[in-house]
Amino acid sequence: MTSLDQEPSPPHLSYAALFLRFLRFGLLAFGGPVAQIAMIRRDLVDQEGWISSAHFNRLLAVLQVLPGPEAHELCVHLGMRAKGRIGGLLAGLGFMLPGFLIMLSIGWAYVSLTPVMGLLAGAFLGVQSAVVAVVMRAVHKIGAHILEDRWLWAVAVIGFVATLAETGFWIVLIAGGAAYAFIKAGRRIPALVVMAIALAAAVALHLFANPTDAHGAAPSADPTAWAMLWTGLKAGLLTFGGAYTAIPYVRADTVGRGLIDDGTFLDGLAFAGVIPAPLVIFCTFVGFVAGGWMGALAMTVGVFLPAFAFSMIFYERLEAVVADERLHRVLAGVAAAVVGIIAATSLQLGLTTLQRAPSIPIALLIFAAALAAVWFWKSRYAAALVLALSALAGWALFR
Repeated sequence: MTSLDQEPSPPHLSYAALFLRFLRFGLLAFGGPVAQIAMIRRDLVDQEGWISSAHFNRLLAVLQVLPGPEAHELCVHLGMRAKGRIGGLLAGLGFMLPGFLIMLSIGWAYVSLTPVMGLLAGAFLGVQSAVVAVVMRAVHKIGAHILEDRWLWAVAVIGFVATLAETGFWIVLIAGGAAYAFIKAGRRIPALVVMAIALAAAVALHLFANPTDAHGAAPSADPTAWAMLWTGLKAGLLTFGGAYTAIPYVRADTVGRGLIDDGTFLDGLAFAGVIPAPLVIFCTFVGFVAGGWMGALAMTVGVFLPAFAFSMIFYERLEAVVADERLHRVLAGVAAAVVGIIAATSLQLGLTTLQRAPSIPIALLIFAAALAAVWFWKSRYAAALVLALSALAGWALFR
């Protein structure tokens, strides 16, 4: 094991050089977090020795427990190692900036060039069918890493059913984390009490709350920048297990409030899957469609703010806190609940897509082909190419 004295340090770089170094990573950030982290490891650990492999692995383990896009948080922390907190800020901005600007441009074109987009309606429907397949594949991947015992499976199944029953996600997350922690500590009765309280809270919200959306938020036809910031912040704070876990929360606050429809939401996910950026950049698109330029900026700030904060402010303390086994149990339960929530959301998105498709058999065919491709095709570009081919198929077949 590398000692502190033997730990390598980053080369001396100016602030501008550091920003450009991570801007390059942002321009090449295709293929999702696994490919992005592998690229950073190859360049900064294996080739340039910014940090030892053992330290990198420990850092990655801590970041994977925390919410937020791991690749972005990794860039922030490595920037801090090179040039302090200003370096962390510049590294994080460099990594996210290409995707942000590209997605902002896509959002503008999507809203401003509506007649042109109308001519591509079939292509968008094909992409939407494929996006549901990509999300379902992501649920399987995330679940394979998280659902390690029968109790975690139970939490995930309950989260799935509760979400379909329109239970607020915050009830599901709190109950899942607390109940699993009690069960692993051998305290079954407190776990049952937690579940009973959660059930009572869910029923009370359905019976006594004022007219709201499915997640307890009042509809808003004119979203403010603060509302968009809050939506993004929730997504940034609750992304346990990867960016796909942000989908239910953002959908609840936008589609659930009538700000956009599910088709537009799926289009945003599709665009995020083919550009060089963390997948959570789909929030920029959603923010633009729902709230214009300020909505896009506010939601993007909200999504990425936790990723900057955890690394720039709290990392030294969090590394010690995350080692606490009790916290691991709570986070494991929360993550299992998230798997159930995403699974239910993907099912809801799939049913909505089928309702909108001019031909259900064609939509199912595109979905099945896309699911098979992303399941068996092992390439960092697989998802992007599958979405592109699905767009062509939809344009040709949905006439």
